[in-house]
Amino acid sequence: MAQPAVSGEQGARGEGAGPAGAPPDGGVSRAAVIGLAVLCVSYMLNAMDRQVFYPLVPPIREEFGFSLDQAGLLATGFTLGLALTGLPAGYLLDRMSRRTIVVVSVLVYSLGTVAIPLASGFVDMAVYRLVSGIGEGVQATAIYAVIGAYFFHRRALAAGFIGLAFGLGVFLGPVLGQALVEASGTWRTPFYVFGVAGLVMAAILLVAVPRSMSEAVTGRAGTADTASYEHVPASPYNRGSLGLGIASAVSGLVFYGFLGLYPTFLREQLGFGPGEAALAASLVGFGAMMALPVGWLADRVDQRLLLAVGFVGSALTALLAYQVADGVAAQYVLAFLMGTFASGVLFTNCSTALQRAVRPEHVGRGAGLFILTYYVAAAASGLIFARLVAGMGWAGAGLVQLTLLPVVGLLALALVDPKRMIVPPRVRAKG
Repeated sequence: MAQPAVSGEQGARGEGAGPAGAPPDGGVSRAAVIGLAVLCVSYMLNAMDRQVFYPLVPPIREEFGFSLDQAGLLATGFTLGLALTGLPAGYLLDRMSRRTIVVVSVLVYSLGTVAIPLASGFVDMAVYRLVSGIGEGVQATAIYAVIGAYFFHRRALAAGFIGLAFGLGVFLGPVLGQALVEASGTWRTPFYVFGVAGLVMAAILLVAVPRSMSEAVTGRAGTADTASYEHVPASPYNRGSLGLGIASAVSGLVFYGFLGLYPTFLREQLGFGPGEAALAASLVGFGAMMALPVGWLADRVDQRLLLAVGFVGSALTALLAYQVADGVAAQYVLAFLMGTFASGVLFTNCSTALQRAVRPEHVGRGAGLFILTYYVAAAASGLIFARLVAGMGWAGAGLVQLTLLPVVGLLALALVDPKRMIVPPRVRAKG
């Protein structure tokens, strides 16, 4: 059954939303531009919180005597918190204020981050990492739901800005974290600094993100949506979302399998210094910034093609990183390329394609399904990789998890039918 047209006043769910939230010509308001910028900065802090842990695994492991399995689980296990919140957060986002959910989520992950250096052992540190992951997962789901609704037909480009912010955070997290460690003499300082920064950001989000933007349903306020979506399955859990969910899970296993122990591989296997390993981890963030041009492209071409490029590119990059390259410069280039393919291409397209596989009223659940599938896999990726290293060495682990596994993601794309998805206007016109 065709969905009714959504007027400007119907297209925003929160109090105060409506035509006043958009300029007379229906363009994006200044308040929405500011809101998007603040959301981007908040997600950059989210990425810094995640990324700062990886280069600090060796000193944390040395102080507490953690095994490689424990270190791998701590490095990526926090994403279980992100995964567990995916579907519940998606459900709530379709029914509650998204801005409020964003603010609360930032508070949660910031408090979890501040608590990490207070840990006395593996168990409580794992709990604090999990709490941090829960907050980060809810925030990610909420942000992608906000931009997916407000920038309805340009959601991939808008997601590209979020990906750009994520990449900047991935770059800055290890660099600033290592600088703070060297200045203070302890690995604990970065967690205190980033956690407090998140608490400040929560207050800024509360006043800087307009409700006319955060509570939109099918486009910015003041813009009517007259399209029919009866070609999209009524259930958000359909064949297309299944295929994209599998692709997302593979992406999570690959990217976080690489991120979690990559600095440890560089230091223990290739003999890199702490600063060199941190910089290599940071350069993954530069690659992730390619999400912006990739997002622009994703609004213009079949996203299955981009996903295929992402899987092939990440597989070949990992093959070179773990089997061939042993020099510093080569690893820097490969770290950048892994960020480009695994984050800039795969993350951006999986997150937005899953929203296009569901009807507009289910955009929150589309975002939640992505968070669930991507981060459940990511949560186990570090432990799986550590076990593979124990049994096959670093080269064997890289071959199995990072080079061969992407083939499964490629096969999953066969389940996706673009005719059963919401097609951007430019792609529709070409068809």
